[in-house]
Amino acid sequence: MKKLPIGIQSFVKMRQGNFYYVDKTAMVAELVNKGGGYYFLSRPRRFGKSLFLDTLRQAFFARKELFSGLYLENNWDWDTRYPVIHISFGSGVIQDIEDLGERFAYILKINAENGDVMLLEQNLRERFFELIRALYTRHHQPVVILIDEYDKPILDHIDKPQMAVEIREGLKNFYSVIKDSDEFLKFVFITGVSKFSKVSLFSGLNNLQDITLDPMAATVCGYTHEELIHTFAERLDGVNLEEVRRWYDGYNFLGDRVYNPFDILLFLDTKEFRNYWFETGSPSFLIKLITERQYPAPDIETIEASEAILSSFDIDDIQLDTLLFQTGYLTIKDWAVLGSDRLYTLVYPNLEVKKSLTEHLLRYLTNSTAEQTRNRIRLYRCLEAADLDQLRDIFHAFFASIPYEWYRKNESSRYEGYYASIFYCYFTALGLDVTAEQMTNKGRIDMAVRLGGRVFILEFKVVEIDGSAHTALDQIRKMRYWERYRGQADAIFLIGVEFSSADRNIVGFEWERIQTDVSSPC
Repeated sequence: MKKLPIGIQSFVKMRQGNFYYVDKTAMVAELVNKGGGYYFLSRPRRFGKSLFLDTLRQAFFARKELFSGLYLENNWDWDTRYPVIHISFGSGVIQDIEDLGERFAYILKINAENGDVMLLEQNLRERFFELIRALYTRHHQPVVILIDEYDKPILDHIDKPQMAVEIREGLKNFYSVIKDSDEFLKFVFITGVSKFSKVSLFSGLNNLQDITLDPMAATVCGYTHEELIHTFAERLDGVNLEEVRRWYDGYNFLGDRVYNPFDILLFLDTKEFRNYWFETGSPSFLIKLITERQYPAPDIETIEASEAILSSFDIDDIQLDTLLFQTGYLTIKDWAVLGSDRLYTLVYPNLEVKKSLTEHLLRYLTNSTAEQTRNRIRLYRCLEAADLDQLRDIFHAFFASIPYEWYRKNESSRYEGYYASIFYCYFTALGLDVTAEQMTNKGRIDMAVRLGGRVFILEFKVVEIDGSAHTALDQIRKMRYWERYRGQADAIFLIGVEFSSADRNIVGFEWERIQTDVSSPC
């Protein structure tokens, strides 16, 4: 049995160490043969970008022995070796603009040594250009430039706009060398998590082709379901593949859906369903942005975004939709043409991301980790028992436990979206099947929760005084929201919840059970 390449980013180590390898080398040939030769690819963290970049690197080094049995073995010119400049900002954290300069100087030094050339220029921008020309002259071949995690120095300081801008301008100065070096270059490939506009970071590099949402490159990173079954067949005995798909599948870049490789490798190692990918990064800045902009958590499931929003990111104008998509917390469900533009519908890719992100958001919204954990246990048990009176008591006690000082500092607690977000995050953090803002032919359901054969339909309302004329439950009755679930559930429960912005708690909680079968009791 081969070894699982957990955390391995070296193609050489992968091929020489008896590790499983999902063959992505056909994409190498396609990119090089396609023409142009200047590419940009954005993918979330831990998605295999670095490994693919190293695969390109070894192919251009003409190391045929590493590609034995792979597609590229018989589909590449192994007689020509190209000089390669490899730049990576993936390790460590760039502290400031001076640190960025020192890091880039070191990267140029290593590349010069590897290419057997000497560098004399003191200015870093000129030294980079000198390196390209020297390699071209020394090896009598055009140069390949591979840049990994090009945006990480900026993203490491995304919560410090002034520092992020300084680092962005420093990187822009370095990257601008590429546009002036075309006559010396064979191929350029740049990867990162986010996509900054060409104006802000790649000014003048007009021939840089973005293949982030090109169907041709949809599966260049990540594993398709077929690749999972084919490559790891001997590791799948007794594995519930449908549950694996529910937890880890679902990323869509306008082609076949893919799994995050990091999730799959760790799951195959432990056979335990856990939040492997999510735990490798902190979404603190994202959580802060969601709460500062008073973005109701249930609305994350109903985001529609234009192509322009998905493909542009900058420090001066951080769009939440863009950040959620590019960092991997949302993916594309489908798209439609709207005039001359495309409109994308975004969703959570899988259970791991939905469950984990809402759990972190809940922790911020409630300001009480211990209380949150106790309530989640009680909540699940009362839903299992269909004890809805206890459900009311759980949430009433919870809202009462939040200190007044927290409410005072958080303006979002005055709005319906805040209270709905608490319910939503509790349910999704439990891993339940939760659908928010679902359209019917009668209107829009605030929230529907599935547990086994039961469906719980919830409607929320904020009231200024107790006892308004029309309750939240009246709204569900009037619009007959339960009808879309007839024949799909053993039991349907309607729940109307009313909140008081003055009391900061539940002031109305009504429920009823809908008879789903003529022979079953109400």
